[in-house]
Amino acid sequence: MAKPLAERRPLPPPDAPRPWYRRIPWIAIAITLAVVISSGYAVQPIRDVVTGGDVAGAYLSRSLGYVLLAPLTNVFDTVVLLSLRQHLAFLGGAFVVFAGWRVVRSVLTPVTWRGHAFALAAFVVGLIATYAGAVLLPRPAASLETDNTNILRVDFHSHTDASHDGRMSVEDNRAWHRQQGFDAAYVTDHGTVAGAERGVAANPRTAGEGTVLLQSIEVSWTGEHVSIPNAQRVYSGLLTSNMRDMDPDALRLGSVIPTREPVVIWHHPRDLSRLEAAEGPGTPGIRAIEIVNGSPANMEKVHPKREQIIALAREKNIALVTGSDNHGWGRTAPGWTLLRVYNWRSMTPDAVAVQIEAMIRAGGFASTRVVERRVASSTSRLWASVFTVPARMLTTLSTDERVAWIAWTWLVTSGMWLWRRRRATA
Repeated sequence: MAKPLAERRPLPPPDAPRPWYRRIPWIAIAITLAVVISSGYAVQPIRDVVTGGDVAGAYLSRSLGYVLLAPLTNVFDTVVLLSLRQHLAFLGGAFVVFAGWRVVRSVLTPVTWRGHAFALAAFVVGLIATYAGAVLLPRPAASLETDNTNILRVDFHSHTDASHDGRMSVEDNRAWHRQQGFDAAYVTDHGTVAGAERGVAANPRTAGEGTVLLQSIEVSWTGEHVSIPNAQRVYSGLLTSNMRDMDPDALRLGSVIPTREPVVIWHHPRDLSRLEAAEGPGTPGIRAIEIVNGSPANMEKVHPKREQIIALAREKNIALVTGSDNHGWGRTAPGWTLLRVYNWRSMTPDAVAVQIEAMIRAGGFASTRVVERRVASSTSRLWASVFTVPARMLTTLSTDERVAWIAWTWLVTSGMWLWRRRRATA
């Protein structure tokens, strides 16, 4: 019978000094080197979805609190922006790396099974705490800012607790969008406009006075999810009696008047052959399609089809938009839709809603510009996510964030050293 691990190699006496290689703060050195080296590959934290390049006239603004807590805010934001497959790949890779590290640790220094079990428990608790913090903890946010006051930043897909699966109140929805740098957000609850109407009723007098909430509703059409801005304000009768599905005949009839056609937005498309794009004035169909979605599960549907979505939008002349799809769990905006609306700040919220629809009808593909947070690709090298995800995060850090990372790394390391020293002395 094989001997227990503790019996195969003698354990050092409790008062024996630690080997020299265990007295060196390898983790702190590794983090510092990673932060410094990644600065040589720095990129902007946002990018244009269509071109993949930097965004002129727009930038990500980090508050002082966000920068001071950079190791937490950066990690939490990165976790929220991962797709479902990236989460699985990252966690799998993390456990492989952990197991490899424990093997090396055993070779260098004898370790009991109890020691391994304790390390595993601490590792699992750390992962759970990281994910729970990313989803639940309030924290400073990075918001999108623009140089042009005529640029309107819009979220076309969000939810409140009026949805069966939402947990965010109407005012929490507004506060979250304001914090993320949105000027306007559509409340697209499932089968109801109650939350949207409460948001509209509490809007400021003019759009420039604060983030405005606009009415929309998310319904099904041929197995796909779509929303119709102003569905129950301007276009009543487009839905079935349960307000869960689109009525194709009603949409066809409601689209016969040019410049008054309902703007149907296709959310996280599953099958690009299911729905038809509008063919021009006076025709029914899709007039905008979502290319950025903040739900980890829905990212899986959108990311692999990005090139197809862009090609379809360009060919059919339909607008590209973003949707946070925030149900109250995430704390980070994945992207923003930018529209150039002259003097929108002096308009009423209702006038802004009308102008957005008019621009999408008339401008199609050219009416919007889509900006997103830059994260590791979810469509290639998933097996390496445990390395590529942190690497991409580090390349998007600002200089101030890098200073905060290094400062916190050595502050925590020094604190642990002092704690061990006092414990050894006692």
